[in-house]
Amino acid sequence: MERYLRNHDAISEEEQAFLATKRVLVVGCGGLGGMVIECLARIGVGYLRVVDGDVFEESNLNRQLLSSTMNLGRPKTLAAQQRVMAVNPLVEVDAVQAELTVENARELLGECDVAVDCLDNIPARLVLQEAAKEAGIPVVHGAVAGWLGRICVIRPGEDLLTLLYPEPDEMRGEERLAGTLSFTAALTASWQSAETVKLLLGKSGLQAEILEVDLMAASVSKFTIS
Repeated sequence: MERYLRNHDAISEEEQAFLATKRVLVVGCGGLGGMVIECLARIGVGYLRVVDGDVFEESNLNRQLLSSTMNLGRPKTLAAQQRVMAVNPLVEVDAVQAELTVENARELLGECDVAVDCLDNIPARLVLQEAAKEAGIPVVHGAVAGWLGRICVIRPGEDLLTLLYPEPDEMRGEERLAGTLSFTAALTASWQSAETVKLLLGKSGLQAEILEVDLMAASVSKFTIS
């Protein structure tokens, strides 16, 4: 298919067809989620379930791909759905206008192959990790704080986020203190997208380790926690 011609030979025709059968849950349609949705739609993942209970505000315009002055006040999930329809109508989008909770997490994960954590608060991240663990689904985590991006893959049975964020009562992550820059969010989301595609295709990716990208220092590092 000509649409995916530039994906080859990085992704084979067989892998491209396989991606069209896969289902991904993206929780959060903001700075990280908007870019993840864009990347996964363009590469040809067949089904995206996008979840967010928020609407666009003016403060989102500095970094959120799906935001514009034309859609302020509109649900982020609706903007995500419309964006995917415009970019790749072959991708099915299930737009869920809701916040992730203990009560709905398992249902939202239903029939998905991978979950992508694009949330902005630690309690919700931990809820997603626990529900995905019970469902046997890997989670690709991303977080942004100023010039710093952080990515990890939580495979079933792992509790990396519990170790990474030992203070679950903190309502928001580091971005509240350090801010969120457009290019940090875009890079972090792109790396999340790459790890997601690798999981879907059964390729080797991050293993029980945290990847940190410091754009101010122009450095990339990996570390483990226990």
